[in-house]
Amino acid sequence: MKLPPHLTIRDHHLHIGGQDCVTLAGQYGTPLYVTSEDRVCEQFLRYKAALSHEYPKVQVLFAAKANGNLALMRALGKLGAGADVFSAGELHLALEAGMRPETLLFNGSSKTPADLRLAVEKGVKISADSLDELHQIDAIAGEAATIAQIGFRVNPALDVPTHPKIATGLATSKFGIPHKEIPAAYAEALTCRHVRPVGIHCHIGSQILDIEPFVRAADVMVRIVSELTQMGVQLEFVDLGGGLGIPYHHDTDPAPTPEDYARRVVPVFKVGMDACGISPTLWVEPGRFLVADSTVLLTRVNSTKMTHKRFANVDAGFNLLIRPAMYDAYHEVIVANNADAAPVTEYTVTGPICETGDILAPDRRLPEFGAGALLAVLDAGAYGYAMASQYNCRPRCPEVLVKGAQAALMRRGETITDITGTMLRPPWQR
Repeated sequence: MKLPPHLTIRDHHLHIGGQDCVTLAGQYGTPLYVTSEDRVCEQFLRYKAALSHEYPKVQVLFAAKANGNLALMRALGKLGAGADVFSAGELHLALEAGMRPETLLFNGSSKTPADLRLAVEKGVKISADSLDELHQIDAIAGEAATIAQIGFRVNPALDVPTHPKIATGLATSKFGIPHKEIPAAYAEALTCRHVRPVGIHCHIGSQILDIEPFVRAADVMVRIVSELTQMGVQLEFVDLGGGLGIPYHHDTDPAPTPEDYARRVVPVFKVGMDACGISPTLWVEPGRFLVADSTVLLTRVNSTKMTHKRFANVDAGFNLLIRPAMYDAYHEVIVANNADAAPVTEYTVTGPICETGDILAPDRRLPEFGAGALLAVLDAGAYGYAMASQYNCRPRCPEVLVKGAQAALMRRGETITDITGTMLRPPWQR
């Protein structure tokens, strides 16, 4: 199996960022998320450099939904990252991580009045998703005696080769305003007293392994920007979104790179902006590409059994990594304590949750192992812990960050008290 450079095998054990996974599991227990900070920073710098090589004004916004751990956002913030935030909580995280308000975009199709008020108060740009929302923003900014900076989210009506639940640019998607209606939306924004349209936003989906859809989306955006410029809209940024995928099947998935993306997409953007006579900042919103392969989920084998197939029952389930159950997503699995042994036995790796669908990895050929073996589920850094739950009353596991020779908790494991601490006794039960 082809491994990214921060994952290595030494003395039969899987290492991440130079740290022995077996040692980390012994120290912190399992299940356990382990993340390489160096890998996250390397991926960010690579992405930014690829874009900057093609166009001088670039702002990379981390899609905070992919992994909202403060330690990672703090590391990215120090490198100049902004963030695409989807809730008041993500906005607070970004600001606490030291990201500048002007590098944040509050996105989403169903923002509450409190969400909009917070964004206006903090001076954060808003990606407006409807005319209804535009007028709510105008009223809120008026109450605050300020001017809200906005863009509209464009629905480009593009089919993309990804799972339908994460294809966000379809004509039938809940996100954005149909692209043909965008000029009228900006015309209405120009009549608002407390709103200033300064940007435009598009995001077509996630885990896309073909560059062509991004090219087509950029072309749609360029044509809209041309019309808006002729209307007198002064755009300061054009946000092309994120969605560049990673090779979850390490040996077989196509793996487009940030350099591939930049070489194909940015020239379309640049030629279009030159034709308009403007030079807005190019914003992009990678999430998965920056953090997915930085992280492994370590899980201990509780037992094995042979029925109609051989099962390996582990201590992590879809309460901690829901992607396989929700999207039929594939994650490579390595026996971390015997990582270079030959795969000789087929296992279906299942979790402890009371659901038939709690399967992390069906029908995988792995080295033979028994109870107590340590498995590593790869590429778990995006939409892993971020989508974890306390289902079956299971506390969420700790997260460890490694950097060079250092390793430390970046989130402690929960306890039962963390689950019950928000529960109250109604007065009639006292």
